[in-house]
Amino acid sequence: MQAIRNLLVVMEPERPEGLALKRAKLIAGVTQSQLHLLVCDKKHDHSAYLKDLCATLNREGYNASGQQAWHENLHQTIISVQQAEGCGLVIKQHFPDNPLKKALLTPDDWKLLRYCPSPVLMVKTDKPWTGGTVLAAVDVGNADDEHRTLHASIINHGYEIANLAKAKLHVISAHPAPMLSAGDPTFQLKETIEARYRDECKSFQAEYDIADECLHIVEGPADSLIPKVAHQLNAAVTVIGTVARTGISGALIGNTAEVVLDSLESDVLVLKPEEIIAHLEELVANH
Repeated sequence: MQAIRNLLVVMEPERPEGLALKRAKLIAGVTQSQLHLLVCDKKHDHSAYLKDLCATLNREGYNASGQQAWHENLHQTIISVQQAEGCGLVIKQHFPDNPLKKALLTPDDWKLLRYCPSPVLMVKTDKPWTGGTVLAAVDVGNADDEHRTLHASIINHGYEIANLAKAKLHVISAHPAPMLSAGDPTFQLKETIEARYRDECKSFQAEYDIADECLHIVEGPADSLIPKVAHQLNAAVTVIGTVARTGISGALIGNTAEVVLDSLESDVLVLKPEEIIAHLEELVANH
């Protein structure tokens, strides 16, 4: 987070609450990042709005620029500008789709999480980050290289946000329920699953300096447990990763980051592993 020099803030002129800009100002105030404001609209002219807003921000001591753009659809517009401006983080307010529309069409915000090469911060509330709780969601049971790298990124970003907001970092790792059909006998008994996870978590805790009271190991599906624990802790931000393959179609069906987006009551920071980022940047360049 400290290394990010340029924040892309997606602005919605017709929605006056401007939650994305509030979060961007908080981050830029600590990291000295530049704010690049983007209005995605092909119909109306927002140049006066952007000019006034940038002037106000510059007077307040921020380094702000702005543009209006449109490339085919919302998520492609955001990603094109993110790549062109070299922005290290996209900040956007999340507006949930109605369930019927979501059943028929993939929501724009899901597409942004799938295809954007940079981390994306989805702002959902105006709850203050300062002095609150940051929840980082990891899958300790997956120790392959891709997950290990992603876990490091999730925990590091979690600590950075906690330092930035003088908040406390908590970590959640969900583990599967017992399955009698599991080939590995470890996964047939509740006690052995939990014991195995606790063991794996001990080295994880030591590596990342996480106190026992800040680690939450829970049994069941991550997509229902992450929002539940975030609610119990009254988390201001939840940091989550996605390792799902993008493939040609980019279909990340059932990806936890997407599924929990509407059910979480906190802001959501979504991260990806390096190899997926490289793949997505290549797709954008060839588009």
